[in-house]
Amino acid sequence: MSYERRSRSLRFAGCGLILIVAAAVTVACQPEPGPEVTQTSTSAPTPSLTPRPGGSSPTPIETEAPDASFELPEGCEALYSPAMLETLEADNPPLNHPEVTMLSTQNVDLIDIIESDAPTLRCSWGEPSEYGLATNVTVVDDDQSAFIGDELRNSGFECAALGDGTICRTEQKGVTLDDEEYAGGETHYLGGGGWVTTAWINFSPEGYTEDIVATLWG
Repeated sequence: MSYERRSRSLRFAGCGLILIVAAAVTVACQPEPGPEVTQTSTSAPTPSLTPRPGGSSPTPIETEAPDASFELPEGCEALYSPAMLETLEADNPPLNHPEVTMLSTQNVDLIDIIESDAPTLRCSWGEPSEYGLATNVTVVDDDQSAFIGDELRNSGFECAALGDGTICRTEQKGVTLDDEEYAGGETHYLGGGGWVTTAWINFSPEGYTEDIVATLWG
């Protein structure tokens, strides 16, 4: 995956290893079935969950915008159907490990929206390792939504209609310096005043974003 603008690399907390981003098509990094293009690198460093510079806690921000048409759920558990929540808890616990600070996108301009005053809920699954995902659900206005959609398409994401919104995804595959294969990607959903962004490394539950969309938007 590549971006025309600045991009941030993903690292697992405590690993000190950098993920090389392949040409467009990834999660967060990024998993659900859909169109994808993969690229293999023969000398990429070991992929890792990205620590947010200076950050140490994935505690969700749950403020609400005064005129938001989309309201954030009260907590991460409310993002998922009971079946998906059970799968996540069984396959890659815990939820919101305090040392996992992986970003849900590598695009700096999109990170700026998430880290601005936009109300957002952050959720991660897995321990600090080379296996996990991170999701942000963010309230956005029409201008932000249009910008995000353009940015994703211009960055090589494959986009398609999903419900009343749009889902975009990209995936990469490669080989680390230790000759270990890895996969990572990002999936984004825009619709109804909300934006779901997920980055993943070696952990991509089938139907993950679609389940969030069905749970939050019906």
